[in-house]
Amino acid sequence: MSSILGTASPSIRLYSAALSMFGAKVQIAAFEKGIPLDIVMVPFTQTEGYSPKNPEVVRINPKKQVPVLINGDLELFDSTQILEYLEDLQPEPALWPAGIAARARARQMEHMSDEVYFPHIIRLMGLQHDLNDPQAVTAIAGARDFYTRLENLLRGREFMMETFSFADIALYMAMLFGERLGAPLTPATPLLLAWRDRMSARPSVQSTVVPMAKYLLSDGRPLPAFMAAMLQAS
Repeated sequence: MSSILGTASPSIRLYSAALSMFGAKVQIAAFEKGIPLDIVMVPFTQTEGYSPKNPEVVRINPKKQVPVLINGDLELFDSTQILEYLEDLQPEPALWPAGIAARARARQMEHMSDEVYFPHIIRLMGLQHDLNDPQAVTAIAGARDFYTRLENLLRGREFMMETFSFADIALYMAMLFGERLGAPLTPATPLLLAWRDRMSARPSVQSTVVPMAKYLLSDGRPLPAFMAAMLQAS
């Protein structure tokens, strides 16, 4: 099954999946840049995971995971590497801030989204019905500490950095999964909640999150309130 963003005959193929956080990051970035993608959603179910494995994904990525991007004879895996390629391929609109120091800070924040925040959310997987489990309690506390850090970062800013960037995309998608798995945003971080609302209003985000919301409902899984609102408004 495939869907297309942008023009009618894209040459860039992206292998992703209905609940791939990392694939979603690539989709949002490509939409922001106006880069058309042929998006192939690989098979995925809650009970069997990614089965059967897509042969192109297996061939290209030693970890056998999505996202995988193919453009002619170029084959890439890992969402961060794909994001960097899209920035080189289509420099405007830029999704890294101007200035060496600003770009370095944005890249660090994108990395922190994956490697500092998201490990807390991974620990919550399978614990949604027992959030009092000590592992869940520790994970939620770690996530909330990170939310406080972002709240402070957003003071006087519309986005995480000086301008909208890959860091915003990465954090939005990671926190979407945090919301689903038991580490929701709360009124304790009003600036972060307002930032999420601004992100949710972007067409690039809606184009990716609304299909994800539909998939979750079709699979009998609950939606966070902000995702349900996005779906209702679509």
